[in-house]
Amino acid sequence: MTTDVTIIGAGLGGLTLARVLHVHGVPATVYEAETAPTARAQGGMLDIHEHNGQAALRAGGLLDAFRGLVLEGRQATRVLDRDGTVLLDRPDDGTAGRPEVQRGELRRLLLDSLPAGTVRWGHKAVGVRALGDSRHEVTFADGSTVVTGLLVGADGAWSRVRPLLSDAVPEYIGRSFVETWLYDGDTRHPAAAKAVGGGSLFALAPGKGIQAHRESGGTLHTYVALSRSRAWFDGIDFGDPAAAGARIAEEFDGWAPELTALITESDTAPVLRRLHALPVDHRWDRVPGVTLLGDAAHLSAPNGEGANLAMYDGAELGRAVAGHPGDVEAALTVYERDLFPRSATEAIEGEQLHELLFGDDTPHGLIGMFTGNA
Repeated sequence: MTTDVTIIGAGLGGLTLARVLHVHGVPATVYEAETAPTARAQGGMLDIHEHNGQAALRAGGLLDAFRGLVLEGRQATRVLDRDGTVLLDRPDDGTAGRPEVQRGELRRLLLDSLPAGTVRWGHKAVGVRALGDSRHEVTFADGSTVVTGLLVGADGAWSRVRPLLSDAVPEYIGRSFVETWLYDGDTRHPAAAKAVGGGSLFALAPGKGIQAHRESGGTLHTYVALSRSRAWFDGIDFGDPAAAGARIAEEFDGWAPELTALITESDTAPVLRRLHALPVDHRWDRVPGVTLLGDAAHLSAPNGEGANLAMYDGAELGRAVAGHPGDVEAALTVYERDLFPRSATEAIEGEQLHELLFGDDTPHGLIGMFTGNA
């Protein structure tokens, strides 16, 4: 089986690439390990930025449809001290340029914009190899294979495609998130819901913090950040949700109960999210017939840009391929020329944001960023 463009991974970046190629009449096939679009939850809220995420949607002709997914009011931001004192309360006045949507709804928009059969579900890539003459073969867990003239790794942090280009491996950054969810917050968790407000909440101290967001239906989605070693987290039994939640909450002893409730009252088992990153200056020499986008190319500490960058990568790669018909190498050269400095800049800014969030000057440095007094 052969195909002109093979995309590994049906995340936002891979789907944006497929959509932009489709708009330009270039066929592509996306292979995804998940068995169906609804095989797992697709995460929480995303703020989609004008200069990259929205630009990518515009390139795919989907910007108007995207606006129909926006949850109004979710750009509101609050910063609370550990005792619950409000240090900053910024309402959503609609001028911030970073409207919030549910990740799952955005992914569905992209999926629905593609021709039937574009995404091949239940195809987990387990190996790739070069065949010469710019062609590559991908092997899937079921033993099937595909040969392609252009292979794109859109398969995230632990990309199977990346080793064709780079020996780089993501490294633990010394910090993890623990994810919790409180449903129907206004009714079932009123104190926590009041603390979160209408959009985002930041309650921070050096090396740790409670970050939450109000999603649709009154859901309160929280990422508890702790700067601890891998071994420290290994000592917590996340198979015992109550004990794990209690252990994480101990790190916030003395904090306001409406804040710690975001941990202890979770309606789901707490989920550990170890944070990894590739080198800030990650790049590779041009290898014929293959490239990367999104986290496969430039995984960094979460900074609000990951989804936006992946979509922008996809749109830029799609436009480069469409703009160089019959010359894949010229398209990839143009794409990577801009990808590398863009990725490095965003990775550096992400590290700076984490310092504002969890460094010695938090939360004052973060407040300064929000108010323009940094």
